[in-house]
This record gives sequence, structure tokens and C-alpha cells, in this order.
Amino acid sequence: MDFPMFHLDWLNDRFLIAMIAIIHVFINHGLAVGFIPYITWLEQKGVKMSGASQITDPEWDDMVYKKMKVAFIITTTLGAMTGVGIWFSAALVSPSSIGSLIRVFYFAWFIEWLTFVSEVVLIMIYFLTWKNAGKTLTSKLRHIRFGWFLSIFSWITMAIIVSILGFMMDPGNWNKHHSLLNGFTNPIYLPQLFFRTPAAMILGGIFGMLLTTIFAKRGTAVRNIALRNASKWILSWAPITVAAAYIYYHAMPEAMRSNMSTAVGTIEFAQYYELLRYIIPGAVSLVVIISIWALLRPKSIRFVLVLVPCLAAFGFLGIFERVREFIRKPYIIAGYMYSNLLREEDYPLYKRDGILKYATYASTVEITEENKLAAGRDVFMLSCSRCHTTNGINSIVEVFERIYGAGKPLDENSMEAYIPNMHNGRTYMPPFPGNKKELKALTAYIKHLQLSGEPLGGAQTEGITVNPQNNVQAAEALLKKNETSAADNELSKK
Repeated sequence: MDFPMFHLDWLNDRFLIAMIAIIHVFINHGLAVGFIPYITWLEQKGVKMSGASQITDPEWDDMVYKKMKVAFIITTTLGAMTGVGIWFSAALVSPSSIGSLIRVFYFAWFIEWLTFVSEVVLIMIYFLTWKNAGKTLTSKLRHIRFGWFLSIFSWITMAIIVSILGFMMDPGNWNKHHSLLNGFTNPIYLPQLFFRTPAAMILGGIFGMLLTTIFAKRGTAVRNIALRNASKWILSWAPITVAAAYIYYHAMPEAMRSNMSTAVGTIEFAQYYELLRYIIPGAVSLVVIISIWALLRPKSIRFVLVLVPCLAAFGFLGIFERVREFIRKPYIIAGYMYSNLLREEDYPLYKRDGILKYATYASTVEITEENKLAAGRDVFMLSCSRCHTTNGINSIVEVFERIYGAGKPLDENSMEAYIPNMHNGRTYMPPFPGNKKELKALTAYIKHLQLSGEPLGGAQTEGITVNPQNNVQAAEALLKKNETSAADNELSKK
């Protein structure tokens, strides 16, 4: 309401965030939280495997270094860019929710930023000093300690962010007692952290196994030992992950679990939700099977054999992130702010006066027959555009055509009857926030979209129009009116 609305009508705004965020989580969980401790553990094993006159096994250490080089390049380039990209895209698409989260978690985010800076410094030290660290045993052991410090700082970064993600799903008693402590210790925080930690370790292990097939020559003892070590790493974390997943699933509110079939894909995909009972266990089983295989018969392991379960594991993480992001609907911050960025406590005001009156950037305030379509466009932008497009991904026109029949002209009266009650049947939809005039304007605009195929441009292409009741002149006039009223009251008292 207080920000110009950025909108990508061909893509879908939230899809933009999702693409960037999922790539970042792949890198953060798979290469930072899970892979770094795995690499440090392997480097430490190299020292134990060395001969009496050696500091570390040189062939082993070279292989582990090459693995770390891959992680270093990806995390410091794509990882860094997508991390910034999340902030950039979320601030464009969802500024109100980001602003609210910053107000609640300001000090937590500040600590996370300091931790992240420390993490960047540590990964630079850890990777860039690797070669020189092998000159003496003391420097090598110091280098390994840097690896463990880096692992801890990487985990702390995730631990802080997971609290914020859990808060968005279930703030707990924060809505009654607004404090950082209440927000941070939300009911989903520890179950989610307990799940993400071992899951990240498994991702790091399977990715490490894949890199072993690239950097270690077939038939060598180093390759066989590395594959067995990756198997032991994965299999030791697997039962913890399964137990944590069970706890996390049951910690989620029932309403979110019931949204899961739609959250996994789209309305069209909901009918295939039952397949996930086979797909998800299948993906997990592939990782376990290849780990057992590598443990028993490491010489037979090939790149392709590891690639499939590796892709399955990262694909599972992608599905998990999508589900987590969408099951909290109709809220973006549960119990506080709906996914259209309107606060739940403000709805009575919007229902009475309409949302256009309180929007900072709206071209229309009073709806007439002449400006009905322009008003409907503003209502759609304010109340629908965070999740829907006009004719792109998750098109509002296609939604209603699925309800009333494709190829048929949409009926405004039917839509007017449906929209105020849509949230009862589709619990992932927030209630319509506007008044009756705005409802009529919205339905007229949706029908116009069906007939015209007209795209909806965001503030980045269309520019902005300030609500005529919210500009400087209107504010000055209101102040003068209040001053005059106050003066009249004083005179009447005398």
C-alpha cells in the first residue's frame, strides 16, 4: 500500500523470488553448511593417513583441495550473487513484508550480517592458504581449525535465517507480545533447524561423492577410500534426517499441511499429489542406495551412477523450498500479513472504506462508470498481483476460465458472488479486502482482460501515480482544516 508495485506480468512476481532463492539454498545448504565440514573432515583424514615422514597424504590432499576449489568458486560467485538477488527481488516484489521482518529481526539480521562477513573472510583464508598450509604440521592443523571455524559460522548463518523462515510460518505468541525473543523462538524454529542441518550434510556428502568420481582416478586407493568416506558421511546423517523430517512435519500447523497438495505444484498439479508419496521416498532412497553401493563396491561406482541421486537430492531440496514457501498461504507472515501484503488487522478498515482510499500509489479514489476499469486495474494490482498475472503464469483469467469454462465469456455477476467467498473454499487465498464498488470494478477489469488480453505493467515500466488524497497539497489542506477546526473550538469554549 505504501510502495509502488513492481510487477512482472509474463513471469509472476513470486516466481522471480523462488527461482533466485532456490538456487541460493542449493549453494548455501549443499556447498556451505553441508560441504565445508565434509571437506574439513576429509582434510583431517589426510593427516591421519600420512606416512611417518609426511605432514599429509599428498595425493589425498590434492583431491580434497580440488573439491574445495569447486565449492569456493561457486559460493563466492553464484552464491554471493543469488544472496544479494534474494534481497533485491524480495524488496521489489514484497517490500511490506521485508520491512516488517526487518523491524522484528533487526538485531538478529545484524548479527547474521557480521557472521556472514566472518564466513567470507574465513572461506578466503581457508581456500587461499591451503597450499602453504602443508609445509609444517602446525600450519596444517591450524588450517584444519580454520575449516571447522568456517563450518560453524556457515551453520550459524543458516540458524539465524531459519528462525525468520519459521516466524513467517508460525510467529507463535509474537502477535500478542511483540519482541525479538518471541519472534526468534517461534514454534517451528527448532524443528526446521533440526531438519535442515542433517539434510544439508547429506547434500554435501552426495555432492562430494560426485566430485570424487571427477577428481580421483578410477582404480586408485584414494578414490575407493574417498567414496567409502562419503558413504559413511551420508549414511550417518540419513537416519537423523528422517527423524527430523517427521518432527518438522508434525510441528507445522494443520492448515499448512492441508495446503501442501497445492503448494507442491499448482491447482492443475494437485491431482498428482499422491505421486509424491512415491517420488520423494524414491529420491531419498536413491541417495541411500548409492551410498551403500559405494561402501560395499567402490570400484564399480561411476560418475553417471552418482549424478542421478545427486540431482534427485538437490531436486528434493527444491521441492521442499517451494512447499515451505507456499504452505503458509494465505499469509506471507502467518496471522499478521496476507500474501497480498495487506495486514490482517487493517481489513475491517478496507472493507468499510475500500483499499484505494488508503493506497499511496493509486490513480483512482472515487469509482465512477467512466474510471471503473482504471479503478479495477488498481484494485487488481493492490490485492491480486503478488500471486497472479493477467495472462502469464498463474493468470487470473485462466483461473476463472477453469471455474466457469474455457472459451466462455466471464460473467461479472458470477465473479462478484464468488470473490468475497473464495477464501472459504480455497483456504490458501486471502479474503478480498475491498468494498462493493471495488469488487465491481475488479470483476469488470478481469472480464476486460479476457476480451483484450491487455498486459499489466508494473511501476518499473508504467511509472507511478500518487493518490490525489495522499499528496503534499492534500496534506497541507488537511492541516489547515484541522487548525481551523481547533481554532473554532477554542473560540466556542470562550
